[in-house]
Amino acid sequence: MKSRIDQRKLVFNAPDKPYLTPNEVASLFMVSPITVRQWAQKGLLKAEVTVGGHRRFLRGEVERFAREHRLAGTRADSEPGRARLLVVDDDRQLVGYIRELLSEIDNLQIETAYDGFDAGTKMQVIRPHIVLLDLMMPGLNGFEVCQRIKSDHLTRDTRVITMTGFASSENTGRSITAGAERCLSKPLNPEALIALVSEAVASLASA
Repeated sequence: MKSRIDQRKLVFNAPDKPYLTPNEVASLFMVSPITVRQWAQKGLLKAEVTVGGHRRFLRGEVERFAREHRLAGTRADSEPGRARLLVVDDDRQLVGYIRELLSEIDNLQIETAYDGFDAGTKMQVIRPHIVLLDLMMPGLNGFEVCQRIKSDHLTRDTRVITMTGFASSENTGRSITAGAERCLSKPLNPEALIALVSEAVASLASA
């Protein structure tokens, strides 16, 4: 039986195969077929539909999608020996501020996502160790994202820290129930955030 890496090479090295199936795309990018279907439904990855109603993806379209989303069938973007943090918030200005604030922490690689769907894709691609997650986002909110992270055996060990501009005992309780370890109030306390993330990075390094 060929390894999964060999299978991915076969997909892109088969010139007589102009179309890829959803399962082949999923194998190539190391995500689930459900994720590929969501990409297609969102219009992010264009698909052709056969007479029988099956999706097929042109090789050129898959290559375009890989380039635009920095997906290469591996996690080459992840830097060995560094903790990976994913910041998820639809407020791009705040995401930029958090990224700059935490960039001084040693051995930390910071990635960003701006909605729940984008976060789901990044979870599969970079497999972050820590997620800093806004609760109130359009579409897939932070509670749902947290539940999905914790219900997936591949990501359930990820440390999730939620944040919200609507601090309440109810929101805190819901996020903890969903699997978060802390719920931070906005506006964020920069010193407290740096200390919290630094502690998480240190604990991962010593694990």
